[in-house]
Parts: sequence; structure tokens; C-alpha cells
Amino acid sequence: MPEASHAVFLSYASQDAEAAQKIAEALRAGGIEVFLDQSELRGGDAWDKKIRREIHDCALFIPIVSQHTQERLEGYFRREWKLATDRTHDMAEEKAFLVPIVVDGTGDQEAFVPEEFRELQWTRLPGGVTPPEFVTRVKKLLSGESSPVPRMPRGSSAGARTSRRSSRLVPAVLAVVLASVAAYVLIEKPWSAKFAPPAHSVAVLPFVNMSGDKEQEYFSDGLTEELLNSLAKINELQVAARTSAFSFKGTNTDIGTIARKLNVASVLEGSVRRSGNTVRITTQLINAVTGFHQWSETYDRDLGDVLKLETEVAGSVASALKVTLLGDEAARIELGGTRSPAAFDAYLKGLKAYSSAHEASGYQSAIAAYTEAIRLDPNYALAFAYRSGASIYRAELGTGPARREFLDRAQADAREAIRLAPELAEAHLALAGYFVVASGDFTHASEEYERAMALAPGNALVLGEGGRLAVFMGHFDAGLAAARRAVALDPLNMRSRSQLGQALYWARQYQEAVTVNGQLISLDPESRSAHAYRGLSYYGLGDLQDARVSCEAKPDSWLSQWCLAVTYDKLGRSADAQAQLKKLKAGVSDSAAYQYATIYAQRGDTATALEWLDTAMRVRDSGLVQLKIDPLMDPLRKEPRFQAAMRELKFPQ
Repeated sequence: MPEASHAVFLSYASQDAEAAQKIAEALRAGGIEVFLDQSELRGGDAWDKKIRREIHDCALFIPIVSQHTQERLEGYFRREWKLATDRTHDMAEEKAFLVPIVVDGTGDQEAFVPEEFRELQWTRLPGGVTPPEFVTRVKKLLSGESSPVPRMPRGSSAGARTSRRSSRLVPAVLAVVLASVAAYVLIEKPWSAKFAPPAHSVAVLPFVNMSGDKEQEYFSDGLTEELLNSLAKINELQVAARTSAFSFKGTNTDIGTIARKLNVASVLEGSVRRSGNTVRITTQLINAVTGFHQWSETYDRDLGDVLKLETEVAGSVASALKVTLLGDEAARIELGGTRSPAAFDAYLKGLKAYSSAHEASGYQSAIAAYTEAIRLDPNYALAFAYRSGASIYRAELGTGPARREFLDRAQADAREAIRLAPELAEAHLALAGYFVVASGDFTHASEEYERAMALAPGNALVLGEGGRLAVFMGHFDAGLAAARRAVALDPLNMRSRSQLGQALYWARQYQEAVTVNGQLISLDPESRSAHAYRGLSYYGLGDLQDARVSCEAKPDSWLSQWCLAVTYDKLGRSADAQAQLKKLKAGVSDSAAYQYATIYAQRGDTATALEWLDTAMRVRDSGLVQLKIDPLMDPLRKEPRFQAAMRELKFPQ
């Protein structure tokens, strides 16, 4: 009896097996039959016939696109892709069949894929992390309840492609017209031919404060950030993150330039005029490729209706971009919010203080504002989540009982936020941060980060932090995919780029780490971390002279002193290495116990290295999160005391 075919066929390159497995597990957990070939040795007539039958009979074909498929111009997965696209030639365009997925930052314009893939909107699941909404969408496609995967708008850029059917029927006269249009684009608007951002991508610029009171700036900025976050919760949209979008505040940069720097197809701008508890918001959406106006609206609302307002604006923008706002996405936009105007106002003051904080007083101001918001609305889950985050940062700047008090509050607030809104990504992000900083329980930290990434796959902050931790846990592919995606969403945020550069070093991809940190230095020559991690990456490559030069560029940075302490020793400059270690200890004392352990490990002084590791364990040094994968700790890995520390820290497998 022949084996029954499956509802969904997952096609992937072997290097993407981990991401494919995550997607398959999520779909199977939702009751969907999935064919995922995991045989080590593919080949043979029987196997080939089985694959062909599965593709012929499956209801949906899900190809996984990535940098790995880009690098492999030959591979059996490409035969699978051809078999699937050939099958579409016998289907009506209205029938759902192809559901392309990309698991890293690979763009649809440059990807080496069949044209049929390009005609469809792609779903981005960084590292294969699959939110419940995608599972629901697949179920609806299988049942026929949902419309087919949206097709990419044609004619939105010079690179727009013709469908497989119309390409066979284009008459000569149409070709002449198209040539004329192309000539206009290339001669009159040369920038259009080169600019091909993702179709459903948008940046939200800071709304202009029209209230006549400069003190209301926090309100217009905060409301903009809330709208940005609302749009980011729509899975089919790619939304530029806050740091990059807000970098244009107060500048006269034109829309086209902004769009190119952020790689977005549309830009949302507007103004806010507040009077007491009422607000007028004027918005307009611009197509950055054509320069044409897409949509505009003016809203007059009571502040108590701000949650409904956010949903209305997000829905209108989604509709203008030809994206359907699903019911569960609308509910997520309002998740964790408040209907109290006073509480919302206090919360926005907290956001302003939090986003600009660099020292204890700034975080203290944010905590005070969030506390007021919670007093006014004890069920304000977002305020609890953000107060938790601010408390963690405040704890990092304190010592002794005060530090413990802030960490205890952070944990209590994160858990209360989850109790009030279990699906709130910000709450899970806060609890993950607590586990990393306070308890060293990295298994639970990983679980919370993964939950946050599943709930908010379009949130650059979640992706950046979650991706870095995934790398620390040894999940290099998933972690780097998330970190790359964070940079794509927040290209002007130096922190996102720094996280990627560091993640590449920890993943031991030293050559690319050198390149990425070098790019960061060209953008921000004062970046201390970039100079240090480029130096450590050279050290990993065995290029000690370039390691020395890079780390000597910022000699007052403790990171550079750490790098030079190991580099000088390997160069045979023992006195200089000892001087760097002495300088490091004078500057940061026992708070760098973990780094001291790595220095002595690289020197071959195992006994002293283990003593400092014991100290790091006792004070719960934040560097311990790196212990599982740190290349500088390799000389200690067979030591019983090292292995005992690994067990105590509860690293996930």
C-alpha cells in the first residue's frame, strides 16, 4: 500500500535543517501533516520517486530561502523547487500552493529563486522561529478559509516582474510601451531603477508636535513609537525600528533618501496636536519608490480611545499596502495597553526617559514614570514590562543590597506583566533579561527569549537580544539569523550592528566578524566595542599583529585592555600583557572576574584561571553567559571545576 502524502512539503538546504525542524515542529504541534526529509544520504530511484510523489500530492509547498540557498547554486532542493513551480502551471492563480519562507536577512530581490517565488509575498521566520499566527495562516490556507498568499504588486519598481502567464502573451505594442516607461524611469528618475526595497516595508517617522508646547514632545514621540510598535506586530509588514527611524528627527532629509537608508518602500509621517485629554493626529503614507501619496487621514480622539486609534491607523496603513490585518493581529496591537488617559500619559513620559537614559538618574526617572502609570492603572501590563526592563538596567549600575532590590522588582514586574498579558512579547523579554543578569538560569532565559521572538518576529530589539543569547547558548545559525534580521530592521542603529559583530565573534566566524566590526568602525570610528571585537576576531584567526593594532586604537577601553592582555602575551610581550591586566583590574576591580579567568586560561595558568572562574560564579559575573561557547575558555573545558560551573549555570542543550 503506498504511503499517504502529507499536507505540507518543506523544502530546504541541508544547512538550514535546524530552522526547518523548528518550522515543522510548530506546524505539527498545530495538527498539520508535514513532510520533512531528514535523510542523511539523499538519492536513489525509490527515494526520488517518493519526493516527486510528495510534491505532486501535497496541498502546500513551503520552500525555505536563506543565505545557504544563495551560496548553493546546485542542490537537490532546487530540483524540488522546479517540480513545485512546474506543478503551478496547471493551477489557477487563485489557488494557494507556494508559501515561500526566508529564515534570515536574504532579500527577495537578490535571491536566486524561481520567478514564481518572486511573484508572492514572502514570510520571514528568523532562524525558523514560528509564531502561532503563521500556523493559523497555514491552517486557513489548507482549509480554503484564507485567500492565497498575496502577490507582489507589479510595476512598483523598475525591477517589477511579469507573471508566468502574461509573459507569454505580451504583444509587441506593449513591449514598446514598457520600453518607453523604462526609458523614463532610467533617464528622468535614475534612482528608481536601483532602489528595490521589500514591497511591504515601511518606516514611521517621528510625528511633529503641533501642540504649541515643547514640553509635549514626549507625547508626540511616544505616540509615534506606539504606532510603530503596532505596525511591527503585523506579520506581513517589515517595519524599520525606532532608533533608525528617529535618527531623522529634526533633519530636513527628503523622503527618498530616508527610504533608501532604511530600505523601505513606504514612509508614514504625521503630526500630533494635543489639547487636554483630546488629540488630533494627521497621518499620510508616501510610496518612496514612486514618490506618490498612498493614503492620508485625520483622527480626532479622546485619549481614552488611544488603543482603538492605534488599531485604526495600523489597519489603514496595512490596507494601503495591500496587507490584510487579521483579527488576532488587531487584538495584539491593543494587548497590554490602557484606556486611562492619565496612565497612558505617564507611560509615555517613562518611554521618553527610558530611551534617553545613560546613567542611574535617567533609569530612575523612567521607573518613577512607569510607577505612576501603574498606580493609575494597576492592570497596565506594558508599564510593568518596561519598569522591569528599566529596573534591570538600573541594577547593572548598582551594587550590594540596592542591586538586589532592583533585580527583585524586575522579576516581580515581569511576572506580573505576563500574568496580565501572557502573549505580551515585552514581558517575556523582560523576564529573560532577569534570568540572564540575576540568576544565571540560561535555560529559562532561552525559553523566554524564544517566546518573545515567536510573539514579535518583527521587533528588532527582541531579535537583537534574543539572537545574541541564542549564540551564547551555542545555537549559532538561529542566533546569527536573528541578529542579521535585527540589522535589516534597524540599519542605522549602531547597537544592532555591534550585536551582530559580537555574535559573529562568539560563533567563531572570525573573518566575517572582522568585516562587520570594520564596517561599524567606518560608521562610528569611536566605537570601543567594535575595535575590541575586531581585535579579538583577528586573535581568533591567529593574526596577532592586526589584533594588536585594532585593540591599541582605544587603549582606555576595558574591552581593549582585555584584548591586549591576551594578545601581548601571545606575542611574547609578557611585561606589556601584565601591565594591561593591571590597568584592567585597577579600572573595574572584581566586576571583570570572568575576563580575568579568560586571560589566565590563555596564558596556560589553569589554577589561577579556575580561581577567577570561582569568583565569577560567586558574584554572578554577567560574563558567565559566554562560558558555553567562549573560545578563550577552551583550555579549561576538561577541568572538573569548569564542568561543575557549566552544570550549575543550567545551559540548555
